[in-house]
Amino acid sequence: MLQDTGHIFSPIREEMICFHNTSTTELIDPTLPYHRHDAYEVYLFLRGNSLMYLEQSCYKLVPGDLIIISPGELHRCICLDTQTYERIGLNIKRTALEKLSSARTSLASCFETHAFGQNNLTRLTQEQMVFYTGLAEQLISCLSSDEYGQDVLAEAYAAQLLVFINTLYRSSTHSPDNIMPDLVSNTMSYIKSHLAEDITSGRLEQEFHYSSKYISRLFREHTGLTIRSYIIDQRISLAKSHLAAGKSVAEACGLSGFSDYANFIRSFKKTAGISPGKYKTNMHSDRYRNEAAAAAGRIKRWS
Repeated sequence: MLQDTGHIFSPIREEMICFHNTSTTELIDPTLPYHRHDAYEVYLFLRGNSLMYLEQSCYKLVPGDLIIISPGELHRCICLDTQTYERIGLNIKRTALEKLSSARTSLASCFETHAFGQNNLTRLTQEQMVFYTGLAEQLISCLSSDEYGQDVLAEAYAAQLLVFINTLYRSSTHSPDNIMPDLVSNTMSYIKSHLAEDITSGRLEQEFHYSSKYISRLFREHTGLTIRSYIIDQRISLAKSHLAAGKSVAEACGLSGFSDYANFIRSFKKTAGISPGKYKTNMHSDRYRNEAAAAAGRIKRWS
């Protein structure tokens, strides 16, 4: 019976976070697992000796690499040594992103046009890095201040930064070298394609012609996850889609490959932080609020 989950669900509490961090000992542990957020993330790598894993892809980072990460997208950054590790991060919730967008300009566009683990990365020139860093520092300063007008300025800097990011991705032709081993990437693809089936070590051996011990070791080395915990994570993700589509909790359980209802409830709550029933209620409440807000916006434009 599948029970353990090894990844970290790291919820973002604030509507928007921006930080510029430098360290020498953080993230050196190669066993750190994938994690995911419930917000959008933009990551600018400035210096260090690091690998960025994004779903089924892995990239050796170069200063100026800009990475976009969608809500729910598995990722992790691993530092290979104690060189100074410096980056700028931006986390922003969908509600804040929609507030900054307009009917003509969706600032979520760059996130919505890439599949998980694909087309995440573009590379900035030195001049673009300076411009980006300047905007980010202004945003960080405003977000940490309670002085008059700083909240308004924070939104202005965030909007300018996100317009810049979207413009970069709309014109990007950068094609980074994906160094994820084929066996790991193919194992992930196989699991995603067979979630509703019984995925055993024997089936993986038969599919890839390697011992299950070797497949498991290589998989954990490059994801920080056991194959079992990855299967659970992907099944929970599939269950969320079914719940959002209106399926009952029992239906989502069966359609996502769980044979034990109690285990499904327990695994879902451990992975998502809430029960599947509560998740379904929240999803439909959010959808109602979004539809109401959109309708109010249309009425306002027409009046």
